[in-house]
Amino acid sequence: MKKSSLMFSTILIISTMVTLSSNNWISMWMGLELNMMSFIPLILNKINKSSSEAAMIYFLIQSMSSMMMLMMVLINMYNYVLSMNMINSIINISLLIKLGAAPFHMWMPEILSKMEWMKCSILMTWQKIAPLMMINNMNNSGLIIYMSIIWSVSIGSLGGINQTSLRKMMGYSSISHLGWMLAINKAMNLWIIYLIIYSVMIVLMCWLFLDYKMYFINQVSMMNMNNTEKISLFTMMLSMGGLPPFIGFLPKWITIQSMINEKEFLCIFIMIMFSLIILMYYLRVMTNMYMSFNSSVKWITFHKNKTLTLTIFLINMSLPLIMIVDIM
Repeated sequence: MKKSSLMFSTILIISTMVTLSSNNWISMWMGLELNMMSFIPLILNKINKSSSEAAMIYFLIQSMSSMMMLMMVLINMYNYVLSMNMINSIINISLLIKLGAAPFHMWMPEILSKMEWMKCSILMTWQKIAPLMMINNMNNSGLIIYMSIIWSVSIGSLGGINQTSLRKMMGYSSISHLGWMLAINKAMNLWIIYLIIYSVMIVLMCWLFLDYKMYFINQVSMMNMNNTEKISLFTMMLSMGGLPPFIGFLPKWITIQSMINEKEFLCIFIMIMFSLIILMYYLRVMTNMYMSFNSSVKWITFHKNKTLTLTIFLINMSLPLIMIVDIM
């Protein structure tokens, strides 16, 4: 790793910690700005046209949302005309723009399609922590958040159907998962559990795609993988879709139980129905891999990424394994 990358990665972590540990709006805003200014050089680590476009889009979107938030904070400090509900609503909108939640989502798949896999994994995981914590601290389950949950789950599902780019598909999947995180955001510890499990799955998935240099769906079917590697990738995709008994089902299970306790039956019904569509486009990727260009290789033969394959398989199967141990 270059020294500059190490420095900006450290600032990225510290800036998020600054936002999380702040007790006033200005300090939180400073943390978010530091976070943005440290992530842009990471995007530009390899200078090319795509990464330059991605950095510019990210800078414009994040600057606009930060400006909205700072303006509302200053209006709140000086007790101007706007009501408290209006101020909270606009702050919520600015945080949703930062997260890439629907209907403010258009920049997210676009920027992901122009970045490397590991930068994509940072954007889909670490960059969500600070805005989600701020929404949680505001402690208001207003109409804007509720509508954003429905929009994120629906657009995240429908938007990925026609995608041939794996990075865009993962972007729409991330928007859908964000809707689930916002739904469980009232219960602080639970959304953190969701984010941790989701982050582990995303990092492993991006690592796998980077290892095989996969960027489009047609590349998946042409990879010369043995059966063990195919099974690992298959379980990872099903886990990302939230199919039981894989580990990806656990956070969705927690969310469903939490929302049933809150009597949010209609919302959870919509979310479950749209999550089936996500499962469908994950299965489409896997079906191509199994049905086309299938070469027969020995089951136990590993390629260079033996550790990664085993790690993915064990993590995805950890939920049923734990349940078997409990029964015994």
